[in-house]
Amino acid sequence: MYKKVVILWLSICCMSAKPIGPDSAVKKEVINVLRNQILAEAAWAMKEQPITVTAQSSPRSAGGKHDFFSEGDYWWPNPSNADSPYIQKDGMTNPENFTAHRLAMIRFSRIVGALAAAWQLTGDKKYVLHAMQHCKAWFADKETYMNPNLLYAQAIKGRFTGRGIGIIDTIQLMEVAQSLLLMEKAEGMDQAALSVIRNWFVEYLQWLTTHKYGKDEMNAENNHGTCWVMQVAAFAKFTHNDTLLRFCSERYKTVLLPNQMAADGSLPRELKRTKPYGYSVFNLDAFAMICQILSTKENDLWNYTTPDGRSVKKGIDFLYPYVADKNKWPFAHDVMYWEDWPVAQPFLVFGADAYNNNQWLNTWKGLEHDPKVEEVIRNLPIRHPSIWLNK
Repeated sequence: MYKKVVILWLSICCMSAKPIGPDSAVKKEVINVLRNQILAEAAWAMKEQPITVTAQSSPRSAGGKHDFFSEGDYWWPNPSNADSPYIQKDGMTNPENFTAHRLAMIRFSRIVGALAAAWQLTGDKKYVLHAMQHCKAWFADKETYMNPNLLYAQAIKGRFTGRGIGIIDTIQLMEVAQSLLLMEKAEGMDQAALSVIRNWFVEYLQWLTTHKYGKDEMNAENNHGTCWVMQVAAFAKFTHNDTLLRFCSERYKTVLLPNQMAADGSLPRELKRTKPYGYSVFNLDAFAMICQILSTKENDLWNYTTPDGRSVKKGIDFLYPYVADKNKWPFAHDVMYWEDWPVAQPFLVFGADAYNNNQWLNTWKGLEHDPKVEEVIRNLPIRHPSIWLNK
């Protein structure tokens, strides 16, 4: 009976965006769908001990013990000369590249997100205490912490010790920051440790906004530029940096929407890639998350439209038919992982909440909520939507 009432309520509401409240109908539906998964994942997380960047290293890293290191995914040894610089094969992931730090960060994000979602459901402080064990290890413990920069991310052997493009790797920290923001006043929260952790994010934001790598990524004209705004917005919200929140909002309005979205709502720079479907879905998720993080009653990005009619809603309207039925996709198929998309994409659930669209919500319900493919997991940093449905 409850579900019928919710569906009826959603169906009669108008299609204009609304402020998202802590007790929105969509949030209740999300929790109803994911409750068992959340509690099962939290039970797993409670058994896990911290693993940070100090647990493994690569001889190809130019950094030290506490530096995050990763390698460009699409770069391979030159078959004509093994000692020469790597060559690019766009869209083709080299399985021999060093990914241990990235995988450790994804694991960290999954653990903390699961624990925060379980705390939100139960109020049990054990989830807060265990989440803080992992956060302290990553951001505060002298032996295991990660330096607050990405100087050595997405390196390329023989070419670069690190690149601005590597900043996309820390989208995995968004749910960590959101989890801490959600639990900051919870019973059992170590306020002194939380202050140290928040300062780590303050330092990382300083690096993201002032270092050449950060500026390069900010100015990227595709999903990398979107993801810079998305994660800076999430970290700025956690650190209460109103200046950066305003900057990200304006960049969304004046740079991302007008420069990346076509008049029909498509994302042409992503459609040109060798994985046009996966990149389009990923970038639209990032657009939606920017709106979710930054929207307020006074500055509703969900309802913002450029003078020539571009908006996040237009983007969802364009892509939704191909998520509901991928067989309708009129463009090239992705060279890898074509069969693994879509999953329960964030733009569906947050778009459903913003525009009272029950069709999008039902599609989200029917998609995979616990993907197993590593590439999909890496490109789905928002895995616990319930923790984001708060204002």
